[in-house]
Amino acid sequence: MSSPTSGGSRGSSRGKRAAERPPSRWRRARRPAPPAPAPEVATAPAEQVRPVATEPVEVPPAAVPSGEPVATPAPIIGGPVLPDDGPRMQLVALWLGLLGLGTLALLWCAVSGSLSTGTSDNALSSAPGWLDGAGAVAVATALSWLLATRTAGRALVSAGLALALGTASVLVGGRVLPTGAAVMTCVVGSVYAVMITIPAVTWWKAVREVLVATVVAVATALAVVGFEPTVGTERFQFAALVLALGLLFTIVYRLGAGLHGLGRRGVIVVAGGLVVLVVTLAYAELLRRYGAQTFVSSVLDFAEATADRIGAFPRPLVVLLGVPALVWGTHLRARRRQGWWVCAFGVAATVPMATVLVPPDGSFLEAALRVVYSLVLGLVVGYLVIRVDLALTGPKGRGGRRAEEAGPHRPEPRRFAEL
Repeated sequence: MSSPTSGGSRGSSRGKRAAERPPSRWRRARRPAPPAPAPEVATAPAEQVRPVATEPVEVPPAAVPSGEPVATPAPIIGGPVLPDDGPRMQLVALWLGLLGLGTLALLWCAVSGSLSTGTSDNALSSAPGWLDGAGAVAVATALSWLLATRTAGRALVSAGLALALGTASVLVGGRVLPTGAAVMTCVVGSVYAVMITIPAVTWWKAVREVLVATVVAVATALAVVGFEPTVGTERFQFAALVLALGLLFTIVYRLGAGLHGLGRRGVIVVAGGLVVLVVTLAYAELLRRYGAQTFVSSVLDFAEATADRIGAFPRPLVVLLGVPALVWGTHLRARRRQGWWVCAFGVAATVPMATVLVPPDGSFLEAALRVVYSLVLGLVVGYLVIRVDLALTGPKGRGGRRAEEAGPHRPEPRRFAEL
């Protein structure tokens, strides 16, 4: 029996041979295939050599050649507005200038008509007789172009149709054409007064948007009177309100992502607005026709006494629905696009403002006071509605509200850009 030390050299040589022996094919690790040699590029003229594809390399903005178009970055959801996508500002300024000139002409006619005393000594009573018709046509044409541009429609076609109808109504006269042109101008101006607004983060900015809509509605009112419609005041206001509400709901249906984008809260808001509108109009009409004579007389006496004391009586529809809808809708649009559905009820304020001069027995001072009183009371109601909305759905505390106002908001195009 051999000792362990006798076979030491043999054991060491066997170990060396085992170490030098290649591993079994079952234990042999799969080696990665060697990279294929790069194909040799044949020598060719310089114009026939094709560039070898390489990996894309980010090029800094400064290295991009000035002649090549650069992709515009997407809008950041945090800015108040989106980049302008409408006509050039020079073209918008031209149509706004036409609107301003027509409004000034109508104001001249209104002031000269109200201050004329039958003598020719007053310089304000020297307005030509054709100026009111020309001013009304200019305002109607400009409003049609601006509304079509705002809603991404056929601006030139709309302006051409308004120009043709307005000119025909002024030249031909009669009862049908001037009344139809007045209704068309009232509807277009009232709808554009709502569409020109932009989202408002705070109540003060919402007040600014309501004032902008009021200015457009007042210019529309002057154009409506310039066509001299011959129709009952109640019928004219009701027809204009129904047409304006239908047109604006059609536009808002696209801007508010249809009825399925309303949600439960939006459905409640729209249903509530419709209920207030229908109840107000129906109750006033039923009260006027079938109400008790003593009750109707007391209501009319209260309105007349208030008008005698403060100069005018505010419109309940404007105070309770129209102006609060504009205030709350513009404030809500800064966070949700469903705010457009609330703004649609703003025509309950712009249509009465646009028809405030239609009654023949009214004065310009009474109409102006009625608009101011309705505006002030409606802004107060809108402020209360915003406070209730923030208390129910907004952040708690003044610090939370300030943080929300300073944070990112829903973007929208600018005031004169396409929506």
